[in-house]
Amino acid sequence: MKCIKSIKETKTVKLGTIQRVADKDADVRVKTGEWKFIPKSEWKEVSRKKTEKVVTVAVEGDEVKKIRRGKNKTN
Repeated sequence: MKCIKSIKETKTVKLGTIQRVADKDADVRVKTGEWKFIPKSEWKEVSRKKTEKVVTVAVEGDEVKKIRRGKNKTN
């Protein structure tokens, strides 16, 4: 699998579209001059949703506990 990004707009593809496709298909598309190879990290940034960390502070007596919520582990 390779990651490619469109560098020319066509009727079916908008400029800047990022796709992850099979090696053979990627090679064919890049040879047309309408696509270029990009690093997988760039594809990950676009394809994955970013979540915000929510920190709740609970006070019990003299203790302060932090409760984290989100995709990360609860501490």
